[in-house]
Amino acid sequence: MDLHVDTYPTATVIRVNAPRIDAPVALQFKEEMRHLTLRQEGRFILDLEQVEFIDSSGLGAVVASMKQLRPGQSLDLAALQPIVQKVFRLTRMDTVFAIHETADQAIGTKKR
Repeated sequence: MDLHVDTYPTATVIRVNAPRIDAPVALQFKEEMRHLTLRQEGRFILDLEQVEFIDSSGLGAVVASMKQLRPGQSLDLAALQPIVQKVFRLTRMDTVFAIHETADQAIGTKKR
């Protein structure tokens, strides 16, 4: 799983450079997210612009990534493709995560 990290004054952006978050990569994704969030503090923005597909395992890995955060940390999502956005909406995870149109927009906004 290729994750790229950019640190800004208001947030750390984690960009997923893969077209899918599904069963074959879900465990690796979750472990890499855990490793990345252990090294940083504050607000994280998961940029899913390149992700075209997510299945239940991938969704579970994203939720697990949020649940493993320490106090004072948060995880927002950005740039969901239509199919990925539909999965979050159908599972009502769009009510759990703050979802932004773009990562740039999310960087300039505060957590809800």
